[in-house]
Amino acid sequence: MIDTRTAPYAVLLLRVITGVYMLTHGLIKLFVFTPAGTAGYFQSIGLPGWLGVVTMVIEIVGGIALVLGLGTRLVALIMVPVLLGAALFGHGGNGFTFSNAGGGWEYPVLWAFVMAAIAGLGDGAYALFPLGRKTKI
Repeated sequence: MIDTRTAPYAVLLLRVITGVYMLTHGLIKLFVFTPAGTAGYFQSIGLPGWLGVVTMVIEIVGGIALVLGLGTRLVALIMVPVLLGAALFGHGGNGFTFSNAGGGWEYPVLWAFVMAAIAGLGDGAYALFPLGRKTKI
């Protein structure tokens, strides 16, 4: 049974913390690794360099959107393939555990499922611009 009094706030918490994590990852790519470094890394693992910059932008813009509640369902759905791509291409060869050298694939897969859950749950409380149908939890 879902507690309709607290569920919107639980979704808010999940949405905001996930957005903060995505924003942080994008800003690390921007300010620490730089766009050129991020593109170079993507090329080193056999992906086009421009995809690294696109990933960085998706993480930054998507992270902000999640924190603010701007199109939560759509943003979360967009994040799922980004995170699965990170698991497959960036961490897939490093084993399961994220504490392995280079980080294993468990962490980005976990976040992909979290994003899928957020897409299913919707905006939660205090969303600035909800997209999609309104449902009561």
